[in-house]
Amino acid sequence: MKKLVSFLLFFCCLGPLAVNAQGGDLPVVRPLKIEPQATPDMKGNTKTGPVLNIPPIIREPPNLNLKDRNPVKMLPDEELVQAGAGLKIDPRIGPREKKEGSNQFFPDQYLGDVKSAGKFIGIVCRDHEFVDGDRVKIFLNDKVVEYNMLLTGGFKGINVDLQSGFNKLDFEALNHGSSPPNTAQVDIYDDKGQVIYSNKWLLSAGSKATIIVTKE
Repeated sequence: MKKLVSFLLFFCCLGPLAVNAQGGDLPVVRPLKIEPQATPDMKGNTKTGPVLNIPPIIREPPNLNLKDRNPVKMLPDEELVQAGAGLKIDPRIGPREKKEGSNQFFPDQYLGDVKSAGKFIGIVCRDHEFVDGDRVKIFLNDKVVEYNMLLTGGFKGINVDLQSGFNKLDFEALNHGSSPPNTAQVDIYDDKGQVIYSNKWLLSAGSKATIIVTKE
């Protein structure tokens, strides 16, 4: 009986201490007040709060004219310089002077005949005046042996075989270059390399110069 009474007295004394100990471990709940932050306006200004001011992407609203086809200008206007501005032309460059007699028409010419005992001959031509792009076609007995020879300041030419008797050489002026007429010096060599003929022509475009070579 005494043991039961002692146990009850001990439990009664320990109860308030346990309750106080548990009550001291619990956290105190306090309400948290969250205030809304101010949103920056279009100019980046805020009225309250230490909020970072972010500058706007578009500083100025674009000036739109809806009547134009391209109302929005992405780049500022540029003052472009007209092509060729400031170009200086050398006064020495200009139209070439025409050759003497360039206003005349030069018809076909017969330049004479020559004899040769060789099997072949060499024909060379050059522009003996101003080199201006003269071109010529060469025929032997009405057959083309040179279709388009550009006459330069130096001699150029071909070798052709001769047939017995008369051989007709025709030089047709394909153009008259930049300064008419078509001008050329023509020399003929025998098969030994000796000059046997030399002459010059003045031809309008389409005209021909003719030489007869007789093979003995």
